[in-house]
Amino acid sequence: MVTFVPFPGYRPALRKDEDIGGRISPPYDVIDAEYLERLKADGHNITHLTLDPKNGRYVESRKKLDSWIADGSLVRDEDSFYLYRQRFTIDGNTFTRTGIVGALRTESYDNGNIIPHEETFSKVKEDRLNLLRDMETHLESIFGISEGFSEELNRQIESSAVPLYSYTDENGTEHMFLGISDGTVTDMITNEMKGQRMLIADGHHRYETAFNYSLENPDDELKGYVLATIVPADDPGLVIWPTHRLLNSECVSERTAVEKIGSDLTIQETASADEMYEKLPDWHMGLMFKGGRTFLARSDDPSMDLDTYIAQELIIKKVYGYENGEVVVTFDAGFESVRRRMAAGKHDLAIVLNPPQLKKIWDLCAKGRRMPKKTTFFYPKIWSGFVLCKMV
Repeated sequence: MVTFVPFPGYRPALRKDEDIGGRISPPYDVIDAEYLERLKADGHNITHLTLDPKNGRYVESRKKLDSWIADGSLVRDEDSFYLYRQRFTIDGNTFTRTGIVGALRTESYDNGNIIPHEETFSKVKEDRLNLLRDMETHLESIFGISEGFSEELNRQIESSAVPLYSYTDENGTEHMFLGISDGTVTDMITNEMKGQRMLIADGHHRYETAFNYSLENPDDELKGYVLATIVPADDPGLVIWPTHRLLNSECVSERTAVEKIGSDLTIQETASADEMYEKLPDWHMGLMFKGGRTFLARSDDPSMDLDTYIAQELIIKKVYGYENGEVVVTFDAGFESVRRRMAAGKHDLAIVLNPPQLKKIWDLCAKGRRMPKKTTFFYPKIWSGFVLCKMV
């Protein structure tokens, strides 16, 4: 049973001349140094709490959070869910994705109610655990996908939601944040989530960290929850991008790589990157080498049914020696960005992947399969700072 409940959120109290854009940010793991500097130009931006450790701990950030509450920069709501709507455009087409923000009880994956789909990095979880220990507050939301809400509940949510904030970011995505405090509606949300399963779309590190934190505090009910934004699986704005792989290696030449890849996979050279990308849906992946050669590749082994797994096991590990530290792998969710980086000669090989299908993700996860890190990129990201969930 999934336990998803309303909570007394702490959210920004804006001055008359203040825009919510100064308080919020994308999640911590997609902010580079230059962007972080711009975000921190506002003294009350959420990144002052999420990304400002001192010697690996967040004691000073906790003092800052407490001061924001004391001086009224953050206000406390009654028990509420929140509706988070994002409207965005891709290739001239406009999409709207709608999620419900609430407190999700953490539990072991073994129970079968909360379903992961990707592997995680232990070092990242260590930092996020220190953040929870010091802050005793969930500052950022995980992103989950539920099996769906009834039409009646959707109607009740829409009629009861009260607008709180609206902001359009630099990429043109409009973020609309609304409050839901009607007890009848909040009870309906909690009750409909019972008996459902939830797939973690984004935020595996945060979920696993929150679960570990709950194990450290078994007698504290509040510390058994994590802030979560849940989107129904049938939401028309649920867009999933692939995460392409970019490789740099001093140990493997292009010629050797082509020969070795061709020994395990069926490959077909293409005349250009455009041709490769056009034909990509019929193959597992495309390959773009630094020297300009491009290929399509697929596995004919029926057990190799996931492109990121094929790329990881048969190319990144077997050909380039990832486990021996012989290759550096970076990630990029945009094909045009990958093309620019390859044209600039910044990488030895780009592995270009197809967009993952949600049904396939559900099916594989139901079989207990964990996908390689960065298999999916759910666009757009869930932003942080609209509401905080305190555990004290």
